[in-house]
Amino acid sequence: MKVYFNNSCKICKTEIDLYKKEEIEEIEWVDITDNELAEQETSKDSKQLLRRLHVKDGEKVIGGAEAFLLLWKKMPKYKFLYKFFKLPIIFNIFSIVYEIVAFFLYLKNKKQLKKSNL
Repeated sequence: MKVYFNNSCKICKTEIDLYKKEEIEEIEWVDITDNELAEQETSKDSKQLLRRLHVKDGEKVIGGAEAFLLLWKKMPKYKFLYKFFKLPIIFNIFSIVYEIVAFFLYLKNKKQLKKSNL
């Protein structure tokens, strides 16, 4: 499984650094900052990658709140988050809150996009 994240975003990096400490061999961490290979692997442009966390599991690319569920499911220490946030009503609320937070992080970090992608 590959996790595509924005290492240039302090908030994103802080959270991902916590996950990296778990040293899960099945997870490959990919910084999307100026990463054309990440764009090719996910079939997403840099704007889409910057906008949300993405996970590629097999050939399937998942973004947003659902990507977090896949990530937490693979991490024993964080599996409780998976179990809680996958509950239907909780997941719907989580998805909405995630999209709001992700939008503001995107606005904060979009300056790292190349001019042609704005």
